[in-house]
Amino acid sequence: MSKKVIASNRQAYHFYNILETFEAGIVLSGNEVKSIRVNGANLKEGFIRIVNGETYLHNVHIPQYKFYTISDYEPAKKRKLLLNKREIKKIDGQLKTKGLAVVPLELYFNSRGYAKILLGLAKGKKLFDKRESIKKKDLSREMEREFKGKFKI
Repeated sequence: MSKKVIASNRQAYHFYNILETFEAGIVLSGNEVKSIRVNGANLKEGFIRIVNGETYLHNVHIPQYKFYTISDYEPAKKRKLLLNKREIKKIDGQLKTKGLAVVPLELYFNSRGYAKILLGLAKGKKLFDKRESIKKKDLSREMEREFKGKFKI
C-alpha cells in the first residue's frame, strides 16, 4: 500500500500529543484535486468540526489551479470529510467529554489515487511538555551521531 504524501502538519506533533489517528476521504472538486497534485496544500491552521453528524475540514488552504478560469474560488473554504458514522460518533463523544481536538496531520493520495487525510485526535501540550520532547529529540540525535562515528564500516 503506497501513498504519496502531499502535505504534512509537522507543527501538530509539536503542539499536541496525538492519541489516535483516523483516515478520512475528502470531497473535492476536479480543479482542487489538480491543484493539490501540482501546488500542494497548507494544513497548519486546519481544524475539524462536527456539525449534525457530519465532519467538516476548515481553514485548509488549497491554492487555485492556474488553468481554472472562474474567479470566485475560495482557497480556505470548508470541505466535507468522509468517515463512518461509528467513527464520527466516537470522535464526537471524545471531543465533548475529554476536551480534545481533532487536527489534520497529513494529506495524501492513496494507491488508488483518492485524496485522503490523516486526522489526529489530539490533546494540547503544556510548555514543559514541549521542552521535554525537544530534549528527547536532541538526545536521540546525539546518540545516533555517536554510534555512527564509532561503528563505521
